[in-house]
Amino acid sequence: MTATPAGGRHGKPWRAAGAAAVVVVAMVGAGLIGASFKTAPASRPPQPVAAPASTGPAVADTRDPGGDPDVAAATGLARSAPTTIAIPRIGVDASIMSLGTNPDGTVQVPPLEQAQLAGWYEPGPSPGEIGNAVIVGHVDSAKIGPAVFFSLGALQPGDTITVTREDGQQATFTVETVKAYPKTEFPTEQVYGPSDRAGLRVVTCGGTFDQAAGSYPDNVVVFASMPA
Repeated sequence: MTATPAGGRHGKPWRAAGAAAVVVVAMVGAGLIGASFKTAPASRPPQPVAAPASTGPAVADTRDPGGDPDVAAATGLARSAPTTIAIPRIGVDASIMSLGTNPDGTVQVPPLEQAQLAGWYEPGPSPGEIGNAVIVGHVDSAKIGPAVFFSLGALQPGDTITVTREDGQQATFTVETVKAYPKTEFPTEQVYGPSDRAGLRVVTCGGTFDQAAGSYPDNVVVFASMPA
């Protein structure tokens, strides 16, 4: 299914790429996601405490620094596309579509008329593989109101996120932290950069809706990991 290019309440398009380009992208990354409203939405989505990009969670290195062969590195699942995402605390039980990038390098997003769907960034790892899998979604939409990740900012450390995959396996992640970033300071490397464990990044828009700009100023990012 082809997703629409960034626009509407996205503000500036947000960029992503594979690990090879992440350093360049980090200097120009922006954010996502919401659909066009002529007036402010009726309610404000829950917000985590804002933080500068430099304070994101460190990636734990599960490898033995001394090279001890008896200390195993983290292992992940084989690659398999995700089909659904469930987040009990905020009542999310949504289907997932696969997304790529637009010709200008911006990340595709689910169509605004399907703002109840989440989207998996297919060029990156699949949920459960070693590396950071990325799932994005709208915060709200003029067509349907609150969208799939409207309440994402209400998540707390210790909450669980379960992703079901095409191979029938489920990858369950534990939330480590939830942060809000200005779109001009999107933490591209922490979201798309390499990791030696199976991680998950869930991203939507955040902040107070800017009626003049017609967009949200921030991104909400959930950082989660799968137990080794």
